[in-house]
This record gives sequence, C-alpha cells and structure tokens, in this order.
Amino acid sequence: MIRDKSWFSRLFDGFNYVFLTVFALLCLAPMAHIFAVSLSGRAPATAGFVSFWPIDFTLENYQEVMGSRTFSRSFIISVVRVLTGTSLNMALIILTAYPLSKTPRVFKGRTIFIWYFVFAMLFHGGLIPTFLVVRSVGLLNTLGALILPNAVPIFSMILMMNFFRNVPKELEESALIDGASHWRVLWHIYIPLSLPAIATLTLLSAVNHWNAWFDALIYMTDTANYPMQTYLRSVVVELDLTNVGIDPRDLQRLSDRAIRGAQIVVATVPILAVYPFLQRYFISGIRLGAVKE
Repeated sequence: MIRDKSWFSRLFDGFNYVFLTVFALLCLAPMAHIFAVSLSGRAPATAGFVSFWPIDFTLENYQEVMGSRTFSRSFIISVVRVLTGTSLNMALIILTAYPLSKTPRVFKGRTIFIWYFVFAMLFHGGLIPTFLVVRSVGLLNTLGALILPNAVPIFSMILMMNFFRNVPKELEESALIDGASHWRVLWHIYIPLSLPAIATLTLLSAVNHWNAWFDALIYMTDTANYPMQTYLRSVVVELDLTNVGIDPRDLQRLSDRAIRGAQIVVATVPILAVYPFLQRYFISGIRLGAVKE
C-alpha cells in the first residue's frame, strides 16, 4: 500500500531539489562565464565587464584559435593520445581481468597476482624512478612516455575483474564443453555481456588521457610535443602568450582573455560530445562491477 508523504517529507524533498539545482548552477557558472568571454569583443573582455552574456558578440576568437598551428598540433596530439591510450588500456584491462576473474582452482597462483596488482596500486614507484626509466628506454618526447607508464589502470582492472566474476559460469562451461577456447569464450561471451562496464571504463580512460597535463610537463622537453591540456596550462596558468601561436598583430584587435577562453571551450567540446552516448552505461557499469557477492 502506497502512503501519502508527510509534510516533512515533501519539505525535505523540496529542499533537496532547490539545493541540488543551486549547486548545479554554481558548477556551470564558471564554464558559462568562460564561454561568454570567448564570444565577446576585445574591450569588454579585457576590462572584465563580461559576466554570463557576451558583449560585442564576435566569432573572431574562435577563428583565430582554429587557425593557430600550435593549438591545432596540440589538439591532434591529444586526440591521438586518447585513441591510442584508451585502446591500449582497454585491451590490457580485459586481458588481465579475464584470467584473474577465475577461481584459484582454475588459475593457479591467482592470489599472488592479485596481491601484486594491489601492492602496485597502493605503492607507486615514485616520480624520479619513473622518469629515469622513461629516459633510459628512450621514450622522452614521444607519445609512448604519455601512454606506457599507465598502460594498465589497476583500479579499472579490478572493476572489470569483478564484473567478469558476475557472468554466469554456466555459459562459460557450456562453451568449453562444446570445444570453445578461452579466447572464443572471452570474445563471444564475456565481452558482449560486459558492454556496460567496458563503456564506463572506456569513458574514464578517455577522460583521464584527455585531461592529463603533468606527465607531458615532465616527459616532454620540447613544447611542440605538448598535448592539449599541457599547452593550455602554459597559456592560461603561466600566462605564457608566446605559446598561443597567434600573430601578435591580431592581439591588437582581440583580447588575450577571450582567446584563452575560446581555447578552453574548444578543448572541452570533445568530452562533452562523447559523454552523452556513454552516460546510460556509466552508473550501471560502476554499480555492477564494484561489488562481488
């Protein structure tokens, strides 16, 4: 029997809606301000008159950003990093999680490998030893320096392992009885049933690669090899306008604040474009892979 909510429950629900709405607006306000600045003219943007609505609307800032070779190069480097790094991450996550999802009776030594990964997740090798290893193998100023040190995200691997452990064992046993190999079982049973978890971890990996900036600051001695976020840091945080890649004469009619705002907006668009397609998998993937009964 459904009971009507009391006045206190309705008041509490109303308070939650108001609080969450205000909190969401506060989170969106900085991005709305940056977007408005990126569409504003030089005088109001430089003077700081722009709040949440463009003044002297113009698209010249975006035209300059998209025409900048430095910005375009860093954007392409980030795209290549996301595609390559995410593909490598997901391949290694799946190939590692599948055998570790078996019982110790099926996979001898499973416990040793589990503790090995847990120890590696809790205790990192350190920045200086990692840098020395990357330099000694000749990966400085290469894309491999940004991808290979974190090729196996252990936390994501554990989520995938727990998801695989929830797959009905009867499906695997029937396939093995029919003569299927473990590769065939993985490809035709586990992966199709694990699409929510795979989509979730793919999104997490892609966002991590796209937003990463510190590793390139360490491993890239040539600024021409900077990915998008490291490039934006040098422009926005350090205010190093020499890396903007825009003709200084154009800054006489455009605001450097508006140009930096346009760069930030363009750098945010790819993730915002991908997220809606994977959102429906996100919550279910984390929930199903986080707990093993």
